[in-house]
Amino acid sequence: MCLAIPGRVEEILTENDLRVGRVNFGGVVKRVCLDYVPEIEVGDYTIVHVGFAISKIDRENAEKTLEEFRAMGVLDEELGSEEEAWARAATTKPSSCPDGSCGGE
Repeated sequence: MCLAIPGRVEEILTENDLRVGRVNFGGVVKRVCLDYVPEIEVGDYTIVHVGFAISKIDRENAEKTLEEFRAMGVLDEELGSEEEAWARAATTKPSSCPDGSCGGE
C-alpha cells in the first residue's frame, strides 16, 4: 500500500539545491522533499506521498487523519523502515491475483 500521510514540518534544510525537511508523522520523523510545496514552513502540516510533500493541510485535518490511520493499523506499515518493508514482503503470501480481479482473496 502507498498512502499519502500528513505530517508536521519540524525543520527545513537545503541539500543539493533541494528543499528537504524533517517531518513528524505522529512520533515517526522522516526526511521529506519539500520542493513541490514551496510555501511550506516549519510548523505547517503537509501531505507526504513516497517521500515528497504534495500539499499543505490544516492541523485539525492532519491530526484527524493520522488518528484514523493509526486506528486502522496502517501507520506502522507505511512509516516503517525499508528493512521492515522487506521483512513484511518476505513473510506475506503472494497473491495469485495481484491486479485484484479475484475479488475474494
